[in-house]
Amino acid sequence: MQLNLQDIPRVKTISKADFIQDYFKPQKPVVVEQFIEDWPAFSKWNLDYMAKVAGDKTVPLYDDRPVSHTDGFNEPHTTMKMGDYIDLLKKEPTKYRIFLWNILKEVPILQKDFTYPDFGLKLMKGLPMLFFGGTNSHTFMHYDIDLGNIFHFHFEGKKECILYPQSETKYLYKVPHSLITHESIDFSNPDFEKWPALQKAKGYKTHLKHGEVLYMPEGYWHYMKYISPGFSMSLRAIARNPKNLGKAFYNVLIMRYYDNVMRKIKGQKWIDSKNEKAIVRTNALYDSVR
Repeated sequence: MQLNLQDIPRVKTISKADFIQDYFKPQKPVVVEQFIEDWPAFSKWNLDYMAKVAGDKTVPLYDDRPVSHTDGFNEPHTTMKMGDYIDLLKKEPTKYRIFLWNILKEVPILQKDFTYPDFGLKLMKGLPMLFFGGTNSHTFMHYDIDLGNIFHFHFEGKKECILYPQSETKYLYKVPHSLITHESIDFSNPDFEKWPALQKAKGYKTHLKHGEVLYMPEGYWHYMKYISPGFSMSLRAIARNPKNLGKAFYNVLIMRYYDNVMRKIKGQKWIDSKNEKAIVRTNALYDSVR
């Protein structure tokens, strides 16, 4: 048995009008295969180039260890020099990933290698973020705190992407007061006896290669797995749907602070309780609809 996933539509190129009409308005994902050939980044950006221009920078690293009450919200698990990290990526599989690394702030020279494309949405120019990963490293299934429209440009290597719209949240074992599903779920090879509700969830899948861009609509859940070492850059536009915009403000201004306070007060019991609720609530819903 497999997840109920359809292939994300692919186009070679796309006009602004077609993107807005066919994908933004209906809030459907798409992969554009040939959109950044005129960027210097298209020919320059690879792991060796990143080691050259940012090798001495200290970068935050994350892995797939279970969430602990001692962790702050999006707090890195360790740090390393970028040059040493890239050497590690080339040498052997590693769980360590770079997550939300602001290149505008950290390595301004990289700003000259790309432009902000006109998809018909106003992109946030202060937040170009880079993400790196080694072979078989992956993120938890999650959605972004601001529920933004995301344009995910991939460089070097191959990356597996699994997406779900917010409408499928009820089947994904979402952890309360967080942005993730239960961390024990392996979305590359899920155990349906343990996570039966996943059979109901309808989503999308694709594999990204160098130079391709994935559009992820507002609030889409996403799971990313690096088939081989590589990195991506995300550009984003704020949510347009008032409901999603309201959720974004709640997440940023209330939810993350509440969760941090409860971690300090209740410790690991708070984390364990949230994980248990994710299972109980989702399975109860699944039992009521099947």
